[in-house]
Amino acid sequence: MSENDAAVQPGREAVPLAKAAEVLRRAQHATAFTGAGISVESGIPSFRGADGLWSRYNPDCLDIGYFHRNTEEAWRVIREIFYDFFGNAKPNDAHFALAAMERAGMLHAVITQNIDNLHHDAGSGVVYEFHGNSRLLRCLQCNGTVPAAECDLRILPPRCDCGGILKPDFVFFGEGIPEPAQTLSFREAERADVMLLVGTTGEVYPAALIPREAKRRGAIIIEVNPEHSEYTSTVTDIFLQGKAAGILRELAKLLGVWQRPEPA
Repeated sequence: MSENDAAVQPGREAVPLAKAAEVLRRAQHATAFTGAGISVESGIPSFRGADGLWSRYNPDCLDIGYFHRNTEEAWRVIREIFYDFFGNAKPNDAHFALAAMERAGMLHAVITQNIDNLHHDAGSGVVYEFHGNSRLLRCLQCNGTVPAAECDLRILPPRCDCGGILKPDFVFFGEGIPEPAQTLSFREAERADVMLLVGTTGEVYPAALIPREAKRRGAIIIEVNPEHSEYTSTVTDIFLQGKAAGILRELAKLLGVWQRPEPA
């Protein structure tokens, strides 16, 4: 019986969790790869699915062509989703667990598809933001950046000191993956001997290629998801089914590194 078979057998929940801890403890270069599912327990819904954000908002607002043609209208939706709503989100125990693993030297880096900044807020030091981030705005004219917190988003569209229009520094539909995040992320996939997948379905490309590249290079793949994903039957070695916060908290406890900052 393979490790993956053992992980999904009824009544065997404790076995794969302990196995995952053992694999991480022995890893020489472990890397985490996270998607929208890790932030759901922070109050941030996923974009896709019946309850996803695109069931309530027009996804065209994140198309770069639409943004250029309808800048003010697109910015109204962007402000509501990413700054009024996401701006209130706080890291959950899954984010804190990954940060604790990194501090203990058990995790080399986090590659995230998320733009919500929660890995940074939780204390992770090495974070490769594959799709960019929402904390910076980039000028379409001079290419400079400014922290979103320093901009008055009551006036839309926000503008740079040079007069150019500011755009969130994350990837819109129709844009390429930013550098150096893309190169560094795939370099991690080449180096990792263990990759911990958390809350990602494997449906968004080219990000979905990263765990597959890690597997091709011989990495052990540990997956944490509430349901099976595109990875489960193809690259996953140990499948931990459930919500990210609870599983990663227990995993960090088994590793002896669990630490959650006290509320301010």
